[in-house]
Order: sequence, then structure tokens, then C-alpha cells
Amino acid sequence: MSFFDELKTSLEEAVEIKKGAKKAARVTRYEVADVKAIREQLNVSQSEMAQALGTSVDTIKSWESKRRNPTGLAAKVLAAIQSNPAFYYELASH
Repeated sequence: MSFFDELKTSLEEAVEIKKGAKKAARVTRYEVADVKAIREQLNVSQSEMAQALGTSVDTIKSWESKRRNPTGLAAKVLAAIQSNPAFYYELASH
């Protein structure tokens, strides 16, 4: 199963859980990503990262300043990028 298939399945399950049609089988916690360090390692701007992740520059700024923490799918994607930086470039190209 590809990473994108896993993400799609996760999103579908999240919708079912939110509707109350399904109970969460497990709760996965990710370490809070150091978004600024990841972005600097990739050598991309806040704007470029926001576009690749489909979020706003304000969200990137709030993650970097630790006002908010990435959760759910964003945390999973950031963990994937941190362990495999090439994944970021795959996202950015779509």
C-alpha cells in the first residue's frame, strides 16, 4: 500500500469516527515536529512549505513559534517528511 493510499484510508476512517459510525482502533501519538528545523533542512520558505502542505503561511508560523502544534494528518505528514525529505518534494510537485 502506498503512502497516499494509507493517507486516504486514514482520512476515510477519521470521517467515520467523527460521524460516530466507527470507534478508533488505536490512537497514535507523534512527537511534536520541529517545523522550523524541518523547513530549514529542506531549505524552503514558509510560503513554499505552506503551499506543499496545503495550509496557510500563518499556520506554518504558528507551528514554528510553538503557539500551535501540528496534529492528526499534518503531524503524520511532517513525521514522514522528517524521516524522508524526498517525500516533501513529492508533495510539492503535486
